[in-house]
Amino acid sequence: MPHIDPKRLLNSLSEMAKIGGTQKGGVCRLAATAEDKTARDLFASWAKTENCEISIDQIGNIFARRPGKNNNLAPVVLGSHLDSQPTGGKFDGAYGVLAALEVIRCLNDSGIETGRPVEAVSWTNEEGSRFPPAMMGSGVFSGSLNLEKALSTQDINGISMSDALDAINYAGEHLCGNRTIHTYLEAHIEQGPILERENTTIGVVLGIQGIRWFDIIIQGREAHAGPTPMPARNDALIAASDLILQIEDIALQHAPDGRTTVGTVGIHPNSRNVIPGQVKLGIDMRHPDAGVLSTMKKELQAVFEKMRKERGVKGNIDEIWYSPPTIFDAETVDAIEAMATLRQYTCRRITSGAGHDAKYMADICPTAMIFIPCDEGLSHNEAENAKDAHLVAGAQVLLDVALARAGLLNADR
Repeated sequence: MPHIDPKRLLNSLSEMAKIGGTQKGGVCRLAATAEDKTARDLFASWAKTENCEISIDQIGNIFARRPGKNNNLAPVVLGSHLDSQPTGGKFDGAYGVLAALEVIRCLNDSGIETGRPVEAVSWTNEEGSRFPPAMMGSGVFSGSLNLEKALSTQDINGISMSDALDAINYAGEHLCGNRTIHTYLEAHIEQGPILERENTTIGVVLGIQGIRWFDIIIQGREAHAGPTPMPARNDALIAASDLILQIEDIALQHAPDGRTTVGTVGIHPNSRNVIPGQVKLGIDMRHPDAGVLSTMKKELQAVFEKMRKERGVKGNIDEIWYSPPTIFDAETVDAIEAMATLRQYTCRRITSGAGHDAKYMADICPTAMIFIPCDEGLSHNEAENAKDAHLVAGAQVLLDVALARAGLLNADR
């Protein structure tokens, strides 16, 4: 059986981390920016060196295809994403893309011919940081998100996804989806503390918890900060502060799996001596049980209505995205566990707290994920880190499962 080349994998990760690298050791590669283009170009150039056929679809997803014995068979697809958060880490997403590339490199080094093609993919705009929602590229590919709507989505500067992809020359012509995938596999850092705390090398991911995103507007009334007595105020920020604490309490009431986060706050007019007249909040809500997540949504609506009445403000809640809980293919999950055990890596089954492109791929083909620990469970942070041995181990399991799924026909050595 072929083995991952540790030095090559780690060097690739190091080179990719230089693109959009920050002073604190992280990366800033927002989707369809110049930095994203440079990262895409590097991945594509490395894949071409391995004699892969590169194709780009209409939402900018990049596929690097290594032929198999029968290219009419559905491929085994491996990958993740290269875009990042504004203050992101160097492994979130990029590890899965480069581990996929390392699998292809190992197959080439070993002279292995697989029964079906193997593809490495870099999905567009997984983070959703510049263009909401998250997992846009895989969502469009799977048919869960509308292509035209995704392409018309604008960033805070009014630039559409379509124009941004055109600007970096990654507006592809290939149809999104429109073909069968045999298996999809994604390697990723855990982005949580469980594996590290338990001194476990491989997380065998059972599925992904559900996610709901909300935009909330609270409308008060601007007034001069000096002459306006406290009882006469209609302060949107004070109302928002009250609501934020109640949103946190919703998660605590559904411990240990409930999650609520107020991730964005916009204040108008945002002037020191003006009472805030409007506040916009961006809410992230998660739970692995769809029923509980629905209950949490109802509780959010209830505390919002309570806040409006008690604080005398107006406003509304808009649910902008719902990603139901996802269960991965049992046979593929079992294969990951079996290969990790065969390699004598410690492993445990785990549910992903974060959303991933595998979520949408699970809608259209057998899908599973491989987690490795990250230091202190930290991610979406420039200090994000992972140990070399864990990076190599995850890529090795990815290689073993991919080879089992693609079918080993022969090897030169």
